Amino acid sequence: MFTDILSKLMTYFTYPFVRYAFIVGVLIALCSSLLGVPLVLKRYSYIGDGLSHVAFGAVSVATVMNMTGTVLLSAPVTVLCAVLLLRRGRRSNIKGDAAIAMVSVGSLAAGYLLMNRFGTSANLSGDVCTTLFGATSILTLQPIDVYMCIALSLVVLLLFVFYYHRIFLITFDEEFAQSVGIAVNSYNLLLAVITALVIVLAMNLVGSLLISALIIFPAVSAMRLFKSFLGVSICSGILGVVHSTLGLLVSILAGTPAGSTIVVVHLLGFLLCSVAGWVLRECVS
Repeated sequence: MFTDILSKLMTYFTYPFVRYAFIVGVLIALCSSLLGVPLVLKRYSYIGDGLSHVAFGAVSVATVMNMTGTVLLSAPVTVLCAVLLLRRGRRSNIKGDAAIAMVSVGSLAAGYLLMNRFGTSANLSGDVCTTLFGATSILTLQPIDVYMCIALSLVVLLLFVFYYHRIFLITFDEEFAQSVGIAVNSYNLLLAVITALVIVLAMNLVGSLLISALIIFPAVSAMRLFKSFLGVSICSGILGVVHSTLGLLVSILAGTPAGSTIVVVHLLGFLLCSVAGWVLRECVS
């Protein structure tokens, strides 16, 4: 049985889009899981869900305009929204979570309305489902997607390696970080921009509705096992990569949608980490 499974996997890996899906999946999982730690601790995790809906709206506009590269529109629009949400959240009477919710549902509704009214595709429901859940989008992955993910992964890794202590301070005590000369607003802005780019690149893999799971689940799962910021960050990165890889493998072997399968594997991983964390605490006490 194991030989048959291995043979089937080797056959699938002869297709370029499968190799691209695994490379993109691993890199996106690494980026999102590392970013998820400060986002969850700073209670910014909901911004991932909001920006994913903004990306859906931008992709809808690009589709209606018959643009070949939707990322050319969705990336700048999503980044701009991330910047505006971060700045307006401090200066507006509307609270941050309310602003994100308004932008989220507004973008989702506007995107679907545009595709429904002006879309030229004969399979509108299929296009919407693919964009929302990433059902068949891995078939469209190209080498350019891999190159962009590699570049973004290097940026995220370098950010965490060289600016770990600053990220740690900003995550737990912004006022103290500002008092010692750290540009808190600039780091928060950089975090929002990178998160927006990760979301745009992850849409082909898991769809716009499921992207926030890649940000939240690894970080929350790691927090069930470790208490230190460094331990949680490393564990989150490992869990994100392992769970996404397992999800892709199951998706290929079982013929299930990649995005949904990856998220379900993350959910099961969170449950296992919760049980393991409880057992460890009981043993220590």
